[in-house]
Amino acid sequence: MIDIIIKLAFIVVFFAATFFIGFYSRKKAQTSNDFALAGRNVGPWLSAFAYGTSYFSAVIFIGYAGSFGWLFGVSALWIGLGNAFIGSLLCWKVLGRKTRLMTQKLESATMPDFFGKRYKSNTLKVFASIIVFIFLIPYTAALYNGLSSLFSTCFSDAIPIWVWILIISIATGAYTIVGGLFSSALNSFFQGIIMLVGIVLVVIAALNVNGGLMSSLEMLGTTGFSDNGGWQYASIFGPDPVHLIFVVLLTSLGCWGLPQMVGKFYSIRNEEQIKKGNVISTIFAVIVAGGCYFLGGFSRIFASEKTGDIIPRMVSGLNVVVVAIVIVLVLAASMSTLSGLVLASASTITFDLFDSKKNKTEKQKLWSLRILVLASIIISALLAIFQVYGPQELTKDIAGLMGISWGAISGAFIGPFLYGLYSKKVTKASVYVSFIVSIVISLLGLILSFTGHSFKLESNGILWFDFADSIYMGVLAMALSFCLVPLVSRFTKKLDQDFVDELFGTYEHKVLVKEGSVLIDKEVYKEEIQKASFEKE
Repeated sequence: MIDIIIKLAFIVVFFAATFFIGFYSRKKAQTSNDFALAGRNVGPWLSAFAYGTSYFSAVIFIGYAGSFGWLFGVSALWIGLGNAFIGSLLCWKVLGRKTRLMTQKLESATMPDFFGKRYKSNTLKVFASIIVFIFLIPYTAALYNGLSSLFSTCFSDAIPIWVWILIISIATGAYTIVGGLFSSALNSFFQGIIMLVGIVLVVIAALNVNGGLMSSLEMLGTTGFSDNGGWQYASIFGPDPVHLIFVVLLTSLGCWGLPQMVGKFYSIRNEEQIKKGNVISTIFAVIVAGGCYFLGGFSRIFASEKTGDIIPRMVSGLNVVVVAIVIVLVLAASMSTLSGLVLASASTITFDLFDSKKNKTEKQKLWSLRILVLASIIISALLAIFQVYGPQELTKDIAGLMGISWGAISGAFIGPFLYGLYSKKVTKASVYVSFIVSIVISLLGLILSFTGHSFKLESNGILWFDFADSIYMGVLAMALSFCLVPLVSRFTKKLDQDFVDELFGTYEHKVLVKEGSVLIDKEVYKEEIQKASFEKE
């Protein structure tokens, strides 16, 4: 009983802090622009932590770390390093500045809105909005799936899972509805600190159960869970390097096309802070993602079979304070991700689907955003309850659910978005092709998976591709998006050259301002022009 009281005490303190932050942030969300973008005035620490906490949730900590740690052993660490250097460092470097500049030039608040204005097609914007709304659902289900696995293990079913889902939904909805993106970003910073401290403590505590790092590696290397011996799970490239590469690509490159990730670049304050945010987000990812996958790599010395709750089982036997920290860690990661997901969905619907009425007032937009955040929370909670209590044949494992979501959305968006920032030659037709091909590939993989059909490419005992696996199909969708967009653009009608030249001119216009920079909000920019002296380069 005392253990449950300690765990609940940590949770109560955590929730109290999130509510306080939400209440504190309420004055920062007075307009729809403030609510969805925080006035494009978010600093590097908040932006970096918001990016990292949206990236790493219960899906990573419970689902991917456990599942892939079991499959790959300590070589699963490559996934965490890929997330840090491809999904964070390189993503910020390649997309950060240009995304911030072009989205301000286009006055776009969401990724679908970017597609609509960049390629001058309202139909394209609606198409992209539908993709976002539909395919973020599996990700939300995966998130709750991980939470339910943790709570059922750590509380021995003393509290029903649906109660936890309800509590988490209310808490996340409360601070997001009250304070919008700024509240979400500030809470993400607080939650990110918990994640950093928590993952370090958990890794140390878990390894010490078996005598430390070297003893744990030795024990992992002598397990006999494969025909070729357990040594593979303690090796640097693991037992299945081909599969490992696909996982690294999906989880690292995939975030380049996700609206809840790329959207963090829309709101950062200025160019100098993008550089700082890049460094901060990379360090955060190395510690959190690296720690999660490194811990997951020792799954086989804590469990005799692969299950969905390997990580909870690894930590459930630790000191009660460490277990309580783990619970709060996963809560922090999941609530920040959930907040980012519902904000992305609500913003997409408000700005891209319902904002066609030109006479819609600012107050109406703000209330639309809040109502849709609430609706998204309710829908996600109901889906989560079905995910836990519904027929098992209609649900999938956490890794599979996340693969479907990331593969479909990133496969559709990654090519059109990246090329849209860098190339003047991209056509509207090529964007449609990328969207359609990605959806077809994702649905094909889903059908093959649910019907039990398997179509694999194998040779010499090595699996090169599995058409029923969402990981492989997601990477295929992204690869085709990269290839098809420039190919189709060569043979289809180009956009108006004057429009494209003016749009890309925003990268080339340079002024030196005493305080501030080019990357500042429009109203602030006007004030700076009046106050500051300029010096031609």
